[in-house]
Amino acid sequence: MRRIAFINEKGGTCKTTLAVNTAAWLAKERGLRVLLVDLDTQGHAGKALGVDVRTLPRNVFHLLTDASVTFEDVVQRSALEGLDVLPAYKEMSDFPVVVASDARRAHRLADRLRAAEAAGYDAIVFDAPPSMGTTTRNILVAATEVVVPVALTYLALDGCAEVADTVRQVGEAEGRPDLRVTKVVPTLYRKTALATAILERLKAYFPDALAATPLGYDVKVDEAQSHGQTIWEYAPRSRGAQMLAAIAAELHGEPAPKRRRAARKA
Repeated sequence: MRRIAFINEKGGTCKTTLAVNTAAWLAKERGLRVLLVDLDTQGHAGKALGVDVRTLPRNVFHLLTDASVTFEDVVQRSALEGLDVLPAYKEMSDFPVVVASDARRAHRLADRLRAAEAAGYDAIVFDAPPSMGTTTRNILVAATEVVVPVALTYLALDGCAEVADTVRQVGEAEGRPDLRVTKVVPTLYRKTALATAILERLKAYFPDALAATPLGYDVKVDEAQSHGQTIWEYAPRSRGAQMLAAIAAELHGEPAPKRRRAARKA
């Protein structure tokens, strides 16, 4: 089973947007049974799928900290067939404190997701918090591959290099030498000299991992999230949908779909 973690210690990198829509694409376009696991205190992954995370009696925090809470108690069905979510909310901010005395605290998530394996999911997608603490280490222990969204801003390369180094260190410490950054996705792309320069630097640093399609801005993506929908439900023919489909296809190991050219007016 593939376990894909979207990680960056910086906020505002479109991490949740990519995690949610990649998970949705795998379910909708490839017929996979996918579990999206939100580990961020804001609960945006669940919200983006229309789940009212504020009113749920239990979320992923309770699954990770209370042995009496089962996977079935927490998992939520989405509007898309084949896509389920383990939602998070503010309680996750207490997770590092609650598990601090547990020698296996970094393995809580991996241990509790054995139920997901038994349930027959084809893939698990993780939306990580914007930090490199206990929660993200749990994700790295549970994941099989790491995707790093990188906003094309001045300090982007430094942050991406730090994430790659952390992934390597955790892999070595946990006996997972195969754990690595498999894809770097440029986000917030605009046609500027600075963005082009950063892309070239990323290409030099990650020659085999840089995604072919950068994620630019499209208001339809934001609108979809505000309606609690994926881009495939809200605006499947939009520019945002085309970009996200190309990225998801590449992450799935397929050639990126060709973009359709607008028909010329006579």
